[in-house]
Amino acid sequence: MPGRDPFSDLIAPFSRRGVDLGLERLQGALAELGHPERRFAAVQVAGTNGKGSISTMVERIASAAGLRCGLYTSPHLLSWCERIRLPDGLIAEVELRRLLQGLQPLALRHDLTPFELVTAAAFLAFAEAGVELAVLEVGLGGRLDATTVHPRRDVLAFASIGLDHTEALGPTLAAIATEKAGVLHGGGRAVSGPQTPEAAAVLQRQAEACGCPLRWVEPLPPEAAGGPELGLRGELQRHNGAVAVAAAEALAELGWPIDAAAIQRGLREARWPGRLARHRFGGRPLLLDGAHNPPAAEALRRELDGAADADNPTAPRRWLIAMQRHKDAPQLLQTLLRQGDQARVLPLPEHPSWSAEELEAATGLPLQPAEDDLPSNLHWLVASAALPVACGSLYLVAELLPLLDATD
Repeated sequence: MPGRDPFSDLIAPFSRRGVDLGLERLQGALAELGHPERRFAAVQVAGTNGKGSISTMVERIASAAGLRCGLYTSPHLLSWCERIRLPDGLIAEVELRRLLQGLQPLALRHDLTPFELVTAAAFLAFAEAGVELAVLEVGLGGRLDATTVHPRRDVLAFASIGLDHTEALGPTLAAIATEKAGVLHGGGRAVSGPQTPEAAAVLQRQAEACGCPLRWVEPLPPEAAGGPELGLRGELQRHNGAVAVAAAEALAELGWPIDAAAIQRGLREARWPGRLARHRFGGRPLLLDGAHNPPAAEALRRELDGAADADNPTAPRRWLIAMQRHKDAPQLLQTLLRQGDQARVLPLPEHPSWSAEELEAATGLPLQPAEDDLPSNLHWLVASAALPVACGSLYLVAELLPLLDATD
């Protein structure tokens, strides 16, 4: 990430520990803290693509209804504080530092992972702020994710499930769906948008097995056809918005004071950075998107193919792409690039990532050599006949954001 990380002395790099899923460590730590997570109810959002968008829509809806709502998401772009939203806004750096410092001895005693440590800090922050309802985005998987330790996950919302994190969740869609369906429990109500037949069968089977009602919803109609106005761009957000609306309606059925006006306002006010985000560099437009797996790449490609504005979508397009080594970068490139397009592949600082040489060998696609500095690559990117795109990792989005033109 650009600049100095003010929490580097308190949060170890994820690469040092690797993926280490489990519930027991955080459960023990929260018990020692007096169970702050028992002081508020929760909506938990699982899935592969769209979790963050759904989470922020639900949080905005609940806040529009007058609830003291918290939001816990991952990853962040520029600051760890982005992961914890309190009723009055993002947690202040000084407050997050205070919480993390106080948790250091406990984290050592219970051998908490970095994600578990930040989750504990979020739960403490929510309890201290008098949060009534927290929206918790699953970090990885679901069954053994740290957010699943919360005992009052009254509503469980599922974003689209696809192939990602196969190294941790399993090599098949059924295996991945099984891990994500592990959040289901008999005391909750679940909602999901359309899934592949394989993932849908897993969700339905596990919901029935644990006695958790599961409601399936169709995408929201377009605004031109009477659908609600969304603050987030793209056709995929009509899918995510339907899940958020269904989650809000499930909360209302449980007695939370959420009405249609709050739903409409929350959908309209929702913002989520790095998702089909329009920016400018040197006065010229570009698109930033966090697409980092094949399903997300397919959604991005559909958006570009369906563009109805003046972006000249059929002209050759330039791309800046950076992907972590464990992602299916060859498939992503083959999904996104069209004949005549040009792409540069950049390394991700502090993360094992694909090189241009590896991807050229794997795909047969001609790739442009990248410059050593990001501004030079951005100057090259925006000299594009069609709207240029930077994508492949939210870490790339985070690296680019400080270099872009100021927005109004």
